[in-house]
Amino acid sequence: MSLTGSRFSGRGAWLPSRTGLLKGGRVVATLAATLLGLLLITFLIGRVMPIDPVLAVVGERATNEVYEATRKAMGLDQPLIIQFFTYIREVVTGNFGTSLLTSRPVIQDIARVFPATLELATVATMIGVALGIPAGVLAAVHQGRWPDHFVRLIGLFGYSMPIFWLGLVGLLVFYGKLDWVAGPGRLDVFFEDVVPQVTGVILIDSLLAGDLEVFTNALSHIILPASVLGYYSLAYISRMTRSFMLEQLAQEYITTARVKGLSETRVIWGHALGNVMVPLITVIALSYANLLEGSVLTEIVFAWPGIGFYITNALLSADMNAVLGGTVMVGIVFIGLNLLSDLLYRVFDPRAG
Repeated sequence: MSLTGSRFSGRGAWLPSRTGLLKGGRVVATLAATLLGLLLITFLIGRVMPIDPVLAVVGERATNEVYEATRKAMGLDQPLIIQFFTYIREVVTGNFGTSLLTSRPVIQDIARVFPATLELATVATMIGVALGIPAGVLAAVHQGRWPDHFVRLIGLFGYSMPIFWLGLVGLLVFYGKLDWVAGPGRLDVFFEDVVPQVTGVILIDSLLAGDLEVFTNALSHIILPASVLGYYSLAYISRMTRSFMLEQLAQEYITTARVKGLSETRVIWGHALGNVMVPLITVIALSYANLLEGSVLTEIVFAWPGIGFYITNALLSADMNAVLGGTVMVGIVFIGLNLLSDLLYRVFDPRAG
């Protein structure tokens, strides 16, 4: 909870004021309503999909008695409102059912595949931030000139080109022709299960194990799909950075700083960029969330064993428990990152409180 609007008691403890409690209550209510909406949507999707969950369990050759008994055991004979509340209870307790594809609890499958998506999206976001922010600053400083046009053109390509096409071209050129990077997958078969899983993120686990060979191989596999996703992130971050910087460069304090004799480097990278970092935090967090939920096509093209690849295989196999469980998890992560970005915004800019 934010300390904005808090008061200090005589007993030496911070006590939230009425305003702080109201703000915290609004945040909790918004979060609860969003989660409820997410669960309602996934529940309805599971009911309108042209896939019979009972047949998926018992098979098409099951007798009517077996079918009806299974249907009753799954609670599908209950009214929809009862089914919905049962669904909420199961999700809250972490029970997404059992995957028909792997015969394991869906929550275990998600815990196994999600670190791969997290790793890919994190590296992609790092690439997007490292290149997108300087590119946006360069475009704003040289507004209307060739650096600005070049950065905007790169961003336009990033928005326009289908990500699966870019991934296929990248594989053809950098893997098939030039052999600069490793191919699809997360590791070569020889290196699988070589290092113990601590975090599930191979780049970190290999460093913790001190195995630089596995780290190098994992880096060679991730660099191309992360660059493809990072290009999309770069396009978004550079465009927003340019917009924020143009607004700041037109402010009077920038003119005052220049009149005082401050170097252009300090004015741009110290003062102007420093003031746009607050809204950029939200932009970066949203970009990260979009990569986490939108990496499905990239994972398919590169056979990356993440949650997008898992959900796609489950959908093709009519494994609705896995599809809905994975969808709910991605939605929860997206909501969490949005909440985190809002909290960070309030921390770095107290006026937003």
